[in-house]
Amino acid sequence: MRVSDFRSDTVTRPSREMLEAMVSAELGDDVLEGDPTVARLEARVADLLGKDGAWFVPSGTMANSVAIGSWTRHGDEILLERSAHMVQWEAGAAGALHGVQSTTIVAEDGCMPLEELRRSIRLRSLHCPKTALICVEQTFMGSGAGPGGRVVPLEHLRAIKRLAAEHSIPVHMDGARLMNAVVASGVPAHEYAACADSVSLCLSKGLGCPVGSLIAGPREFLERARLMRKRLGGWMRQSGLLAAAGLYALQNNVQRLAEDHDLAKELASVLDPLPGLECSPDKVESNIVMARVTHPKHTPETLMAELKRRNVLVLPQNATTLRFVTHLDVSTEDVARVVVALDEILG
Repeated sequence: MRVSDFRSDTVTRPSREMLEAMVSAELGDDVLEGDPTVARLEARVADLLGKDGAWFVPSGTMANSVAIGSWTRHGDEILLERSAHMVQWEAGAAGALHGVQSTTIVAEDGCMPLEELRRSIRLRSLHCPKTALICVEQTFMGSGAGPGGRVVPLEHLRAIKRLAAEHSIPVHMDGARLMNAVVASGVPAHEYAACADSVSLCLSKGLGCPVGSLIAGPREFLERARLMRKRLGGWMRQSGLLAAAGLYALQNNVQRLAEDHDLAKELASVLDPLPGLECSPDKVESNIVMARVTHPKHTPETLMAELKRRNVLVLPQNATTLRFVTHLDVSTEDVARVVVALDEILG
């Protein structure tokens, strides 16, 4: 029986057309003379984001780690939102790999309050770590306490960049789902990217690629990032096979993200009336739906288990919230299956 998989937009499988593009890709050794398909992808993303260049890496987590390692030194401090992916879901890489500490700011909608951010910037002192980097996330996944897949407004990102510039602090944007924000808001990618000095972009989420992310930025940053990518083991060989999928996705899979957003709203609209669930369709901005569980007999963990028995896969976001993510491999039929399953479980 077909499985309806709402765990993440990372579960997508390459389409036949994407696989054909991968099989026919022109290849080289990217560590030696270079891979021409990788070079085309890097140039395409640099142009898309309005940056001097970009490097292809295996994952979004590595892209973010390359950025931290390139902008900071051991003993520095970075500022970011408390439930950001770089805090919650990257295995403590900032401290473990780069020796930096993280100061976190609470903002359930992803918009870190400017005055709190200003107060968190350290005065230069022998006794204090240097505030070396401010990190933002677009779209903002959230912790489940607020809406998921939040599109952080352009003006707020611009204000953070101005504040950072006042203190000569670079900004890194975790843009794993940046193209979701672009499609949802109509703001071009380069305008969002102008709010940050470096930007990561993931290809293996809503864009449907099997593997891959990019890290883009200015020329001096790219020199440091190239070395950091090498140290982290992220410089691949005939990676044009994977880069070809990225080129295909950027050409064919961006505008269709609107379908994922519409499906997420549809899903939220049918979840919200169910007994024991709270899920406002008005708060769904992209492809992530957070459903708060208030049922007296169920928790997110028990609902996940019951749904799995009925071939519907989801993930708990925290102790009170289930997360559903729409993507190119789910449809209205899968939403209908969720409703039937939850009617049976909650009724």
